[in-house]
Amino acid sequence: MRAWWAQTRAEVQMTIRRGETLLLTLGIPILLLVFFSLTHVTTTPPGGRINFIAPGILALCVLSTSLVALSIATGFERTYGVLRRLHVTPLGQRRLIAAKISAVVVTEVIQVVVLGLVALGLHWKPRGGVTGALEVAGALLLGSAGCAGIGLLLAGRLRAEVNLAAANGLYLVLLLMSGIVVPLTSLPSAIRRVALYLPSGAMADVLHRVLGQAGPASPADWWTLGVWALAAPLLAARTFRFD
Repeated sequence: MRAWWAQTRAEVQMTIRRGETLLLTLGIPILLLVFFSLTHVTTTPPGGRINFIAPGILALCVLSTSLVALSIATGFERTYGVLRRLHVTPLGQRRLIAAKISAVVVTEVIQVVVLGLVALGLHWKPRGGVTGALEVAGALLLGSAGCAGIGLLLAGRLRAEVNLAAANGLYLVLLLMSGIVVPLTSLPSAIRRVALYLPSGAMADVLHRVLGQAGPASPADWWTLGVWALAAPLLAARTFRFD
């Protein structure tokens, strides 16, 4: 437990000190939140643009941090031999992965607070009450675990440069086809069905239903998030290579 906590604290500190990571985790989400809220580049459901965009940007924060930032940072640490040295310490493989996922969750709490304040300044009116807040927290946690597992799977198998391109490419694809800023109803039916089986799509759907419509989350979304949150980290732990 002590080794896990020490590594978690170190991961959070390194994330805060990296300028490029701060741009990815806070700068870009804030920019997209303001841009899509104040412009009409995409159509949005009735109820106000900010009430649709804000929940989607919260889902985007999970993608930015738990998939892209984590994957890229871990990939270069693996290339530079940092992970090989950590592997032979008492920390071990599973606690290292657990520490990275825990650090992601801490970073995302900061993101949710900052993005929430910016959205409120843009006249966002979140719905759902206390029950909705608990559902949102559960969806973000499960989505974080699933996306982090995917990010670590990429980082543990690909060269750093290939992983960099793959993570950024996947980020753009999921941004456009997960209902984050473009409503799923605007996408072809085949893409819409696929999107709801992805962790990003299911997570965004829960947030839109709860925060935007004050309605219950779909059971299918919870099943999707639960399966990804369990399967992706386990697969990453089994296939991760330290050299």
